[in-house]
Amino acid sequence: MRVAHTSRDAAKKRNEVSPIFRYDAWVLDALARHGLVPQPGTPPQRLRDAVRDLYRYEIKRLRLSLLAGRIAKRDYAAHVVALRRKYPLLSVPMELWLVPGEEGAGERGGFTPAPE
Repeated sequence: MRVAHTSRDAAKKRNEVSPIFRYDAWVLDALARHGLVPQPGTPPQRLRDAVRDLYRYEIKRLRLSLLAGRIAKRDYAAHVVALRRKYPLLSVPMELWLVPGEEGAGERGGFTPAPE
C-alpha cells in the first residue's frame, strides 16, 4: 500500500515549473471590477469560472426579484441585458485574455472590447 503524499512527491512538486500567464490590461480591469486580481500563475479557466459563477449568482437574484414582484415582467429583459453588459469577459474566448505572444495566448486579430 502506497502513502498518498511522500516527501519525495512534495520535493518533485516544488521543482515543477508553474506556467506564468500575462493578462491583457483590459482583462485585468474587467476582472478587478468583479474583485478578482489574478496572480501570475492563475490560469484563465479558473478566472472565467469565477466570473461565470458571479454572473450566475446575479442572474438568479434577478430572477428571484422578478418572481417576488420587485421587477415588472416587461422590464426583466432590459435588466438581463444590463447585467450581461457587466460581464463582457464571458463573451470573449479565453485565448484573447492573454497578452499576444505569450505561451497559450491566441492571436488577437484586432479584437477590442466594447466600451462600457
